[in-house]
Amino acid sequence: MEQLLAFERGLNGYVWGGPMIVLLIGTGLLLTILTGIVQFRYLGFALREVLGKVFSGGQGRGSVTPFQAVATALASTVGVGNIAGVATAIFLGGPGALFWLWISGILGMCTKYAEIVIAMHYREPDESGTMRGGAMYTLKKGLGLPWLGAIFALLTSIAAFGIGNMVQANSVAESLNASFGIRPMLTGILLVVVTAVVILGGIKRIGEFTSVLVPFMAALYLGGGFVVLVTHLDRIGPALSLVFDGAFSGTAATGGFAGSTVMLALRFGIARGLFSNEAGLGSAPMVHAAAQTDHPVRQGMYGIFEVFVDTILICTITGLVILVTDTWASGANGAALSARAFETGLPGTWGDIVVTGGILLFSYSTLIGWSYYGETGIVYLLGARAAVPYRLLWLVFIYLGATGSLHVVWNIADTLNGLMAVPNLISVLASIPVLLRLQREFFQSQRRP
Repeated sequence: MEQLLAFERGLNGYVWGGPMIVLLIGTGLLLTILTGIVQFRYLGFALREVLGKVFSGGQGRGSVTPFQAVATALASTVGVGNIAGVATAIFLGGPGALFWLWISGILGMCTKYAEIVIAMHYREPDESGTMRGGAMYTLKKGLGLPWLGAIFALLTSIAAFGIGNMVQANSVAESLNASFGIRPMLTGILLVVVTAVVILGGIKRIGEFTSVLVPFMAALYLGGGFVVLVTHLDRIGPALSLVFDGAFSGTAATGGFAGSTVMLALRFGIARGLFSNEAGLGSAPMVHAAAQTDHPVRQGMYGIFEVFVDTILICTITGLVILVTDTWASGANGAALSARAFETGLPGTWGDIVVTGGILLFSYSTLIGWSYYGETGIVYLLGARAAVPYRLLWLVFIYLGATGSLHVVWNIADTLNGLMAVPNLISVLASIPVLLRLQREFFQSQRRP
């Protein structure tokens, strides 16, 4: 809960406040219009592309398969925000916040698609042969702004230690201590060991690991949520009515819920959606750029799938479980609200298992995925020789995060994470002509006999 309160203070600040939300949503809307609502027109194509090639390798240069790339990206984006963040959005904005979270997800699907296509186009191998890409390479190669690329890389490499490392380790340590009485020091040591086994092997081992972990953790959480919804089928209709009514007319105070306006529902729904799927922040394109693929747009389809799973599926399951169990007006907030909802909807201790297991797995997967983002930033700045030292430093900070207090770290990490959006969106918006050309070429080639 301390982390959630710290995040809320950061959210109310300038970086995660109104101007940044408007910038991210506006970019998503512009890209949706210019690409011809690609996330709707080609959603079926994207689902077939991803799900039909789970066990297939890619074509072209790259370090991991396309599915391993999207699994690693999902490992980074599917986190505590999908459980606690959605609950906080409903606590502050009412059921209507879930509608605006969907809107941010729909627009985010197109933003993530565009980011990945552009990053794939400008990617290049580093000195070790690993394919690298992201906003820093687009700014350097495509726009002739290497200094701005360096700023983005610096923000990424530093922010990763907070949002992707210490915060996640601390969440795991707190959860294990609260549920099983395990001391944070022991959790820190265990996390260091199990993370080292994965990240010291580089992007290939990370991709192999996340391609197994992500489907498992998603199945566990989504399975628990589906059971709750199936056993509360008669409550789904009224819950959806609450969502749509609250989105456009606000929600009156009831029980432990203090009431909410349309603006609060909109603000917190969109903000939580953006924080969850990271569309526009420039993180996921860094790992997608390492994928083996024959065309940038093909890998861009995986970005549409990524946001669909993160926001439209997982966040929606959390929100609906909270609403159909009528726990949204209980006065609980954050992870405590999600836990109460699942405990109410599932028999015995299954609710606690689903939420605690989700927090542990989601946090650990974020530790793995964000290590590569931070590494990509430092490699851009210092070269491939900096990769291994960065991984070792990453392990040190995991232990510090698990055993320390993170009041200040949360605010700093949120600020730096949000600031990544500025140079990233500059790279995306300035590269729109390239994006549209690549999209036109790809789908024309798909229509040829």
